[in-house]
Amino acid sequence: MSDDHPVKSNHASSTRSYLWSGAAAGAVSAFVFTIIHDLFISDIWFSVLFMMIAGAVCGLGLGWSYGLLFEVPSTKSWVRYNLLYVAMFGLLGAASVLVYEPVTTMAAVVAANAPPNELFAQAMPLTLGFTVAMALLVSVLYGRSWWHFGAILLTCTLLVLLLGLNVSAIGLVYIPSGSVYVIAELFGLIVALNVVYVAVFIGFERKRFIRGTVTTASSSDSIHHAV
Repeated sequence: MSDDHPVKSNHASSTRSYLWSGAAAGAVSAFVFTIIHDLFISDIWFSVLFMMIAGAVCGLGLGWSYGLLFEVPSTKSWVRYNLLYVAMFGLLGAASVLVYEPVTTMAAVVAANAPPNELFAQAMPLTLGFTVAMALLVSVLYGRSWWHFGAILLTCTLLVLLLGLNVSAIGLVYIPSGSVYVIAELFGLIVALNVVYVAVFIGFERKRFIRGTVTTASSSDSIHHAV
């Protein structure tokens, strides 16, 4: 008997719930991100609505894919699932630095006061390739069916397009040694965004996570006694 058999009947309703919880948690985390950015970097309140919408879309995708991949939810698996994506963003930034040579400066990017679309376009091959590679890795680790790859690929695409374009283009920007803190700020904001998202989602879904943890523990005990 599968460990997750007791909760299979509730799997579909849980996945639907994760859609709403993921979207709400994503919007909240984007709002908190705006506050942190305003306090420590610059005022971006003019884009808060767009950011909350983007956060909601990304959060919905993460919640939906988690519901498809994990029939028995738990805080541990939810945190681990999100940490994987954070690590992937770190690897994307490292790959960009290794693959590309700088073509502009941070000062020029800041002075333009507009999205660096030319840099995004130049880094698009890396962006696309890394998105597919990320989806393949998540599928290998957590996929239970071949069609799960499509859902994971959609989630990865949303995350990279809405959150990761700056990361994939970072290797194209010359950053003086005295300004390395800018990179630390970028990844610090990504981590902060995800920490808030994960925590808010857990708050919304705490009852399901508690039931899932208890179910997993009970099933493990049953198997242990049977052996």
